[in-house]
Amino acid sequence: MKNDLLEHYGGAVPRYTSYPTAPHFHDGVNAGTYTDWLGGLDQGTTLSLYLHVPFCQHMCWYCGCHTKITARYDPIQRYARSLVGEIELVAAALGARRRVSHIHWGGGTPTTLAAADFTTLMARLGTHFDTLADSEIAIEVDPRTLDPEMVSALAKSGVNRVSLGIQDFDPGVQRAINRIQPLAETETRVGWLRDAGITNISFDLMYGLPAQTVHSVRGTVDLAVGMQPNRLSVFGYAHVPWMKSHQRMIDTAALGDANARMDQAAAIAERLEEHGYQQIGLDHFARADDDLSLSLKAGTLRRNFQGYTTDFAPTLIGLGASAIGNLPAGYAQNDPAIGRYEAEISAGRLATVRGIATTDEDRLRRQIIESLMCSLQADLAAIGAEHKWAGQRFGPERLRLQDMAAHGIVELNDGHILITEAGRPFVRAVAAVFDTYIQSGAGTHSRAV
Repeated sequence: MKNDLLEHYGGAVPRYTSYPTAPHFHDGVNAGTYTDWLGGLDQGTTLSLYLHVPFCQHMCWYCGCHTKITARYDPIQRYARSLVGEIELVAAALGARRRVSHIHWGGGTPTTLAAADFTTLMARLGTHFDTLADSEIAIEVDPRTLDPEMVSALAKSGVNRVSLGIQDFDPGVQRAINRIQPLAETETRVGWLRDAGITNISFDLMYGLPAQTVHSVRGTVDLAVGMQPNRLSVFGYAHVPWMKSHQRMIDTAALGDANARMDQAAAIAERLEEHGYQQIGLDHFARADDDLSLSLKAGTLRRNFQGYTTDFAPTLIGLGASAIGNLPAGYAQNDPAIGRYEAEISAGRLATVRGIATTDEDRLRRQIIESLMCSLQADLAAIGAEHKWAGQRFGPERLRLQDMAAHGIVELNDGHILITEAGRPFVRAVAAVFDTYIQSGAGTHSRAV
């Protein structure tokens, strides 16, 4: 049965952190478009901010991020000045102070910034935006390079959630991915953070890495849970050496097949649930008292470029090279080339180079896809009525869903779709039923499992 499901639904599909997805962005959306979209936002709109820092001190061979390896601080400091410049340009385009509900720092490794530069950037955000009292301010951290000075800067700047990259604690797997990270080192960093008052701790784990086995991933889970994180993200490794040349360093013979990946993902989920964590959507796990679990129970869970989130803001502003903003009018992405991004900001121009304007149908389908990805169900009639969309327009989608129902991965009841537990690993394939862009063939996606 497993092989049958993998054959039918285990192919390459988007992760659906947006809809339409990034491969369908185009250069018809530029800095002028983005400026108009920013200026057209309602002044009462609450914003979410994402800041991208595309630098790391070491290259992990599995990495699929927009990042650059540097041993010198000069380029990072120059980039920090560009971020300050972009904050000023965006604030000018908005034309008024706005409320902010979430701030998320991603990368790369945002903590490659010097503590003083990070503090300056947070202060500059405070100059132009009103951060709500209950806002989440989160940052992604490589434990191997985190130092006490930065921990202090994070705490003083109001950071209240830290996500630490772990991937796997098995020494053989770490050697295979060029990421040596002893358990004791991570435990020390977690202790520093908690001592500084940052108690919301998240871990990132991966499956499908070279040399991983069901036994080894269970061991990693046990070690990770020993540090009592509030939540964990569990991602499948996407081997795309034609896009990320450093992945050619990975021994493909050590990579498991689709069956092995599925077994590892299932083993991680089972072990985390044994430890009391609830599975959230496709790839997140959280304690029962964590905001993600509470949001899932309340039906308010959302999904964006950072994965599952409690962020309710209707507008996301992306800052930094390659960063993507999500506005009511559409998506806008900055130039991923650091030099070109810095040159545009230095010249007093926003660095938007691509994006896509969203249509009424896009917004309808995005809500269906987000509902499937978050709650594993969607009510086509209710969502269609909300968007004034005739239910019979989903004829082709219903036919594909009937095939899925025959395989036991969904249950259908008068326009209501429920993804079964057997179908949870294939939620992206179910969501893809409603993706009218995917048939165009643009872009390369990771496997569904």
